[in-house]
Amino acid sequence: MKKNIALLAGGYSGEYVISVKTAATIEKNLDSGRYNVYKIIVTRENWWYEDGSGEKIAVDKNDFSLTVNGSKVHFDAAFIAIHGTPGEDGRMQGYLDMMQVPYTTCNAIVSALTFNKSYCNKVVKAFNIVNIANSFHLIRGEQYSVGNILEKLRLPLFVKPNESGSSLGVSKVKSVELLLPAIEKAFQEDNQVLIEEFIEGRELTVGVYRLDGQIYVLPVTEIVSNNEFFDYEAKYTPGVTNEITPAPIDEKTKEQLETKAAYIYRHLNCRGVVRMDFILQKESNTLYFLEVNTMPGQSENSIVPQQVRASGQDLGDFYTALLEECLKYHKSETTGSYVL
Repeated sequence: MKKNIALLAGGYSGEYVISVKTAATIEKNLDSGRYNVYKIIVTRENWWYEDGSGEKIAVDKNDFSLTVNGSKVHFDAAFIAIHGTPGEDGRMQGYLDMMQVPYTTCNAIVSALTFNKSYCNKVVKAFNIVNIANSFHLIRGEQYSVGNILEKLRLPLFVKPNESGSSLGVSKVKSVELLLPAIEKAFQEDNQVLIEEFIEGRELTVGVYRLDGQIYVLPVTEIVSNNEFFDYEAKYTPGVTNEITPAPIDEKTKEQLETKAAYIYRHLNCRGVVRMDFILQKESNTLYFLEVNTMPGQSENSIVPQQVRASGQDLGDFYTALLEECLKYHKSETTGSYVL
């Protein structure tokens, strides 16, 4: 019997458009002979499914269901394709937990932690397996001074919203007079701001996932941006960035990155596919951890689909495996029969 899958897209942030593209790739590659896929658009105002005739059917949030042609549709699982809030920060995961619907991403606690860049950095730093750039954490309403920041950090700096994605509101600051405007720009996107020292080197990113208790690391991608850094334009404008998969790195670096990424995935208790970003410092050739993306982009040209194809896998098989894994994990939580 075919399973009913809720494919959640949209969201409340500036990443809405990217989320819709991600959902389109996932929907295209899910096996229609195995799943009934209902793409549900999530906004602050409404959650709805649009049927073949163009009618928008509202989701009943009381039991996370749809009424289609007079019949109630309940879901066997949710494939979360929302970047940013509420799909990547733990809110949707918490709701689905209450509805007892399995989903394809990290749980609510892990999603909330990794979405907060400063808190995640502190936890990963405590693992003592990878370097973390020096940083300064600002919270709206608390006093700060440019002088105090520059006493602790050296220019150039990256200023970014603490809880945001797709490089929205991010600035690279090379001079003192540009620091305050950059902070104000970041505060337009979030109530917290993270300021980090710039680490010169090569940007490397890698997808990590778990199936049947085994952690797998996808081929590494090197990101070479023609812009000052890997900003929103570089991420989503063809030709601005060269993404090289597999990355042209030596075997020792590759092994170190794979080992560290798998360790972080395991010890953060991640689920589903995540993408981890690192910098290979130019002078020391050591790895610096940047962040964990628990709902990485899945549009046709996004990095994780590139890495899946480079590993010799079919996207349809990959998404099927992620869905079946979340169903199996959910069963283990309710019966205690499956141990990761």
